[in-house]
Parts: sequence; C-alpha cells; structure tokens
Amino acid sequence: MTWSPTAPASTSRRAARTASRRQLANTSTRTDSDHRILEWCFKPTSVSGEDSTEVPEAEDVEDADLEGRLAELEKEIQYANAEVANTRQRAARDRSEAIRYGGASLARRLLPMVDSLSKALESAEEDNGVESVIEGVRMTLDGISSALEAEGASPIEAAGKPFDPTCMEAIATVPGPEGSQPGSVIEVIEQGYTFHDRVLRAARVIVAEGES
Repeated sequence: MTWSPTAPASTSRRAARTASRRQLANTSTRTDSDHRILEWCFKPTSVSGEDSTEVPEAEDVEDADLEGRLAELEKEIQYANAEVANTRQRAARDRSEAIRYGGASLARRLLPMVDSLSKALESAEEDNGVESVIEGVRMTLDGISSALEAEGASPIEAAGKPFDPTCMEAIATVPGPEGSQPGSVIEVIEQGYTFHDRVLRAARVIVAEGES
C-alpha cells in the first residue's frame, strides 16, 4: 500500500471547484442548481480560502462628516437655548411694565374731570354759593384724587418751586411778586401729574422773570 500525504483543505476546495467547472462547461443544458454551483465556483476567494470583504474608504469620510455636522448642531442648539432665555427675560420685563403702567390711559381720562371740579369749586367759593354744593364738589374732587393716587397718579408740586422743564411747561414769564425767586413758578394754570416715575401730564405754569 502506497502512502500519500493528505492535501490541505484549501487545495481540495480548489480542486473541487475546478472539476465542477469542467463538468458544467461541457453540459449544454443547465438547471437552476447548476447556475448556483457556477456562481459558487467562480466566486473570488482570498489566499486563505475565505471570502474577502473590502471596507470602502468612503465610510471613514462619511463618519468624519457626521461628526462635524454633529458639532455644528450642538452649537446651534446652544445658540437657540440662549435666544429662548433672552426672549423669556424680555417677555417678563414687558409684562411687568404693562402691569405697572396699564392704568395710565384711565388716569389720563380722569384728569379733565378733576380740572372741571376744581374750577367749579373755585367759582362756588367766590360767589358764596350754597355750602352743601361746595362740600359735595369738594368730596367728589377728593374721591377722584384719591382714586388717581391709588392707581399711581400723583399731582406735581409746582407752586413756588423752581421751574423744572422735565415736568413743567412754561406758558408765560412775568415779573414776579416781591420776595419771589427769579425762575420760580408763581402760578399754576393746569395741574400736572406723574404716573409712578413717569410724567403723565406736565404742569402748565407761569414763571417769574429772571434766571434761577
């Protein structure tokens, strides 16, 4: 009996494929099974006999692009969060101012009533009118003034004060009476009011001639 060494597995596999190729090449009519065998025979193999898989370099490029895009998106999210915080702060500030100054229009509408009642009271006192009428007008005026102050409207103290252009309007300058300071208010024609820290209506005044 003659001894022969055992062929490696890869050599046996290549031999089997070669035999199958020859057999199928000589067959004129092939079945579906034959076509599958042909595909297996002609499938490229690596040196070790295993199927080779090549990793495309495009995947590395794509991963780098995705990382760059992810970093950009993170920055955009940070900017968006900062903008949302700023918007909330502005909205809170606007809401606070709206609450604080929301009654300004109401106070402005009440001012002519105060003026009318003030003039009626002055006329009644000069003409020695009925005391009850005078008292009623005075009570009404006091009530409206209290309502204005409750809303934040306060009268501007102008009589005898130095003229202040930020809250007063000079309609005339005349020689002041004896003892008055030049540039001071000697008469208030129309009472001015402030609403909290804002001028609701400037006081219209007459100012003594000369510089303060």
